Amino acid sequence: MLVSPETGDDAAVYVLPGGLALVQTVDFFTPIVDDPFDWGRIGAANAFSDVYAMGGRPVMALNLVAWPVDELPLDLLARVLEGAAAVAREAGVTIIGGHSIHDPEPKYGMAVTGLVQADRIVRNSTMQPGDRLFLTKPLGIGIITTAVKRGVATPEQVDRVVGVMTTLNRSAADAMVEVGVSAATDVTGFGLLGHLHNALTASGVSARLDASAIVLLPGTMELAEQGVVPGGTKSNYTFVTPFVDWGELPEAERLVLADAQTSGGLLISVPEEGAEALAAALVDRGVDSAEIGTVLGDGESGAILIEGRLRSPR
Repeated sequence: MLVSPETGDDAAVYVLPGGLALVQTVDFFTPIVDDPFDWGRIGAANAFSDVYAMGGRPVMALNLVAWPVDELPLDLLARVLEGAAAVAREAGVTIIGGHSIHDPEPKYGMAVTGLVQADRIVRNSTMQPGDRLFLTKPLGIGIITTAVKRGVATPEQVDRVVGVMTTLNRSAADAMVEVGVSAATDVTGFGLLGHLHNALTASGVSARLDASAIVLLPGTMELAEQGVVPGGTKSNYTFVTPFVDWGELPEAERLVLADAQTSGGLLISVPEEGAEALAAALVDRGVDSAEIGTVLGDGESGAILIEGRLRSPR
């Protein structure tokens, strides 16, 4: 076992004879959008993301389904599975079956197996002082999907957030593996600050973030200021606050940085001498990333210093 739960990494890694290793992960959740096909697409992209974050390639998946068979037609479930299959084909992943149960609340996800060369694993626990931090998707997914549930999201916001959540992290992973990076993690339920804090703690370092460099989904700030914030984001905010120097950020901006994401981007830590090469490799693959901060060797392990203010996209 090369990577275990001890460091809070994205997936487990088990080495096989010959140097190849298995990457194993599982993820599932309740509906976060209205369209069942999109929910399936998001569920698959989200499940594959943990493998990409380890520098691996997902190859096989099992469907996990909980469905209220007496309340919701099976035609809707078929659309969920069709959406997941579409993204699996895009990723080159074979779905080989799965398991379903009756449940009053629908849930969908996947157990995913990937492959990685044992000597090329990308961990979350190996950030180094002086590394520069890149984020490969905008923040605000939790806030926008909460707006969808409350019926206050615009059609443009729905289209944009679905597009972000169904975008595979494969290209970003290919770029970081090509360049060679110190560490990475994907930004999901614990939010940017939660996942960063966990990685910093596991690495024994701290970090400084430039809030003005962090890209947001359109409408995220305005919705946060109106109180359209999911419960998971509020829990993240409570958890990370003891470890964060918020600087001049008001509460709404703090909540955005703690926003719980689904199928978010990769947070990549790369040595300074490799930062330009990583930025170029991401651009070459069509990944719209942002450099958002620096890893520090001083300060308390896991601490995060935030400078500047968030900017709403125009």
